[in-house]
Amino acid sequence: MRKKMTLASVAGVATITLALAACGGGSGPTEGGGGGGDGDDQTLTVWAWDPAFNVYAMNEAATIYAQDNPDVTVEVIETPWEDIQTKLTTLAQTGELEELPDIFLMQNNAFQKNLINYPELFTAITDSGIDFTEFPESVVAFSTTEGDNYGVPFDNGAAVTALRTDILAEAGYTIEDFTDITWDEFIANGEDILAQTGKPLLSGTAGESDLITMILQSTGASLFDADGNPTITDNDALLQSIDIYTRLVESGVLVEVNSWDEYIGTFVNSNVAGTINGVWILGSIQTAADQSGLWNITNLPSLEGVGEATNYSANGGSSWVVSSNANTELAADFLGSTFAGSTEFYDTILPSSGAIANWIPASESAVYAEPHPFFADQPVFQLAVEFGAQVPSVNTGAYYYEGRDAVSAAITNILNGADPDAALAEAQATVEFAMQ
Repeated sequence: MRKKMTLASVAGVATITLALAACGGGSGPTEGGGGGGDGDDQTLTVWAWDPAFNVYAMNEAATIYAQDNPDVTVEVIETPWEDIQTKLTTLAQTGELEELPDIFLMQNNAFQKNLINYPELFTAITDSGIDFTEFPESVVAFSTTEGDNYGVPFDNGAAVTALRTDILAEAGYTIEDFTDITWDEFIANGEDILAQTGKPLLSGTAGESDLITMILQSTGASLFDADGNPTITDNDALLQSIDIYTRLVESGVLVEVNSWDEYIGTFVNSNVAGTINGVWILGSIQTAADQSGLWNITNLPSLEGVGEATNYSANGGSSWVVSSNANTELAADFLGSTFAGSTEFYDTILPSSGAIANWIPASESAVYAEPHPFFADQPVFQLAVEFGAQVPSVNTGAYYYEGRDAVSAAITNILNGADPDAALAEAQATVEFAMQ
């Protein structure tokens, strides 16, 4: 998932014909079963958003699958994420599960809440033959409960630090000075670069907690414990993550703006020297064609002495779900043969869409290892998959969005002078109320 996307209304159906070597129903929605509304009909229907990214990838997967299976029809129905969520809630409440598609796309951060609240919508695919160890454990965890797998990870949300090498060089720095470093070192470097060039290193949208949650996950910590209870108060890793963010803002190393478009504009228009975000941000960076060859990426600073203190985190991502109404064997075979099993597929979609795999074997291909001219010939796609494989696995909880929004409000209050402990206590109470 790319975090920001254009949301269109539900569009028409894109149909590609392909086939199944072996199809059939199963035993039940929670045990890999279901027969789907289509029965033995060799048709898969899919809900996904973003025609240039997710819909495109699904159609290309269908083409790859058709090479060995020329008789199955895949119907991809463009459906904005908000509409998918509304449809899932409505169908669960009305019991009209026959209206579900065979496969639908789910934002990773929304997975646990939907799985807990509406388990009747999902089919376990633990025993489908898909090797989930070939995906990062941190990503698989989003769609896993009680040892069962309910999703096939798709796009990579690994976090990267992307920096302008020409601005770094003006102050006597290279990308190596920002690789495998701590946040203390990052801020010190950033203050020096700001003094010499007048350029902040980073920007961010005021009132959003994305950077803080990335810092938090890099330590192996979360806003929720293993049982899904909020841990916003008495959370040392969170307090120290907020402290880092506060220092970035107060030092001028990070400048806050008021909207997403302004955030993109800060680095596209050369107002800042870089950004930290999910790897999908590289698509926005490349819209500044005049900056080709002037960017590099590296990993994140670590929060030294806190938890696991790694240099890796993530922001965003999505996974494919086999619904309880699916032709289960067909749907699982299709996903297993493409999104969880085809280097050719990932090599095909990468140049046109920038859809970077979570499937770790994809990084071993020649296409992923190719130098990228925009990023000064770094193999950025290979690096992204390698970074993603090292992200700590944490429990984001069923109420991730409520937790994130509550912490975002707390950060605004803290930057305006509120006591951090009091602001986080209020955030904790807000989430606990929502969970009731």
